[in-house]
Amino acid sequence: MRITRMALAAGVTALSGAATAQEDLSGEVTIWSWNVAASALEAVVPGFNEEYPDVTVTVQDLGNGQVFDRMLAGCAAGGSGLPDIVTVENHESEIFWAQFPDCFTDLAALGYDDETANEFPDFKRTELEVDGTRYAMPWDSGPVAMFYRRDYYEAAGVDPESIETWDDFIEAGRAVQEANEGVIMAQADLNGDTEWFRMIANEQGCGYFSDDAQEITVAQPGCVAALDAMKAIYDADLMTAANWDEKIQANNAGTVATQMYGGWYEGSIRTNVPEDQSGEWGVYRMPGVEADGARAANLGGSALAISETSEDKEAAFAFVDYALGTAEGQVTMLREYGLVPSLLSAEDDPYVQEPLAFWGDEPVWEVILATLPDIAPSRGTSFFGDADQIVQQAQTQYLNGGFGTAQEALDYAANQIELVTGLPVAQ
Repeated sequence: MRITRMALAAGVTALSGAATAQEDLSGEVTIWSWNVAASALEAVVPGFNEEYPDVTVTVQDLGNGQVFDRMLAGCAAGGSGLPDIVTVENHESEIFWAQFPDCFTDLAALGYDDETANEFPDFKRTELEVDGTRYAMPWDSGPVAMFYRRDYYEAAGVDPESIETWDDFIEAGRAVQEANEGVIMAQADLNGDTEWFRMIANEQGCGYFSDDAQEITVAQPGCVAALDAMKAIYDADLMTAANWDEKIQANNAGTVATQMYGGWYEGSIRTNVPEDQSGEWGVYRMPGVEADGARAANLGGSALAISETSEDKEAAFAFVDYALGTAEGQVTMLREYGLVPSLLSAEDDPYVQEPLAFWGDEPVWEVILATLPDIAPSRGTSFFGDADQIVQQAQTQYLNGGFGTAQEALDYAANQIELVTGLPVAQ
């Protein structure tokens, strides 16, 4: 399939011609990315060069903030200074498509066809395909999972498979904390993020904005249920505030029993905690609001886009297509750096079914990736940053008793978002 797409992009119609195009394709491709994502892209270059030996790929690790700022500046300057390929986070992507619709190449023109696009779940494509233009190809995703300490749960007699609802989680949390002195059941960045709220809201099919990005939906029932669930956990003294670094420190020190995050957090735990914790961690599916209800959500994830000013678009697309459009490329990044594939066919790779020693010989990727088809799409829109700040303030006030109910808190947030964005509040 990949050869066929590249043959189309190169104007070659015969299969033999496609093979020739593959061998003859050359160019120099530069990519902007950050941190572990940059390392993951570098990890797939050797496999890519086996198929395209004359394409040179250079990955520049600029840091997340620098990539965002330099993309904005480059697009504002008509594409000047942009590399061939850029990494963009899904929830921020519509900021670029809305402000600079001509800054990036429509990947459909390079061979990103319907068949390939349908190999990715809808929730990953929602923000990347706008008004018929395919601005970027999905990369990693963040299917939510509960990362937990097996030994702490076992000491409390808690079977994680019995935790089906958030009420179950609260009951289990009380037992875990009673059985393990000095251990907190969970942590959330309550002072600097809305991560827990967004995960549970997404589970309930609710987000800041409607799927068509025309209405504010943060005060709808699914979001209210999410904030209520958070409040119940918080009021039960089972959750403390902790930012990213503080969570890593708690993991290392063994003072937290559960971290809820996107699947990419697997690598953050495995590569940071002391060796003696190997085998003591496990994974289970996030609880739901109701028994037999939804239990899947997404947090985080990125995509790759090609700048319109790239002088090697075909070579750039060949790399994007290999890295993201093949199980080989995506599973390489999963295996080496824990980046969770969006490509549905990657679920069938043997590595996904492998039991991993660190995780108590549990096939954690089988557990995590199995939730991908159940995740509801959620639009970030170009207003995500403004909306998120408002929701964070309302969340903090509600948890500290500033609003009588979750509905009141989110009605307030919705009205404030309306003032900033001009969009109507959904009724």
